[in-house]
Amino acid sequence: MTDSPRPRDTRALPDRWRDTLLAARSGAPGPDPLPYAENLLVRWAEPQRRYHTTAHLTAVLDRIDTLAGYAADVHAVRLAAWFHDAVYRPDRTENEERSAALAERALPEAGVGEAVTAEVARLVRLTVTHDPAEGDGNGEVLCDADLAVLAGGPEAYAAYAAQVREEYGFVPDEAFRAGRAAVLRQLLALPRLFRTPYGAAEWEARARHNLATELELLGPSGPR
Repeated sequence: MTDSPRPRDTRALPDRWRDTLLAARSGAPGPDPLPYAENLLVRWAEPQRRYHTTAHLTAVLDRIDTLAGYAADVHAVRLAAWFHDAVYRPDRTENEERSAALAERALPEAGVGEAVTAEVARLVRLTVTHDPAEGDGNGEVLCDADLAVLAGGPEAYAAYAAQVREEYGFVPDEAFRAGRAAVLRQLLALPRLFRTPYGAAEWEARARHNLATELELLGPSGPR
């Protein structure tokens, strides 16, 4: 089992946004894509973020590229990646809903049609549970791409876990350990973490090993 692919340079993000937005418009007219990219990238670079950064966005987009053949509308999936953590405050629980609402406001103004906008918002809301319905190819691709970080090698996974802890630095250790353990148990209880054939073959076993290892380390005998 190999690590997840190394993300491409985040400096390419404005061009990737432009290409995706123009494709999602399907030839319809619209304003200059660049200001929308700039607005989103400012959000993704906010100081409270340690894991949910432009590096994470780039990694998710790269994984969507890998899984693109499983999506019914890969342009909608890529737009959903851009918006799925566009609103992120670790001390709040409504981030996904606020991110979806942002997409519902911004995309029509950017020239994206009603159906694609609705699909993007649906996909963003799906990242609350990462549990797409059977046959939801778009949802499977987005959720697999978002969760692929769980399948990193030991160093990459340790770095991810440390970044998550930094984002919740305002939470006392014992409370964080309890909350994080609950999240890990919820993920491990899913029948499948990854729904695409590629994700199931390449990421499932490593991700479950990483989650179980972290959960063990969070237990009473783990490091404090």
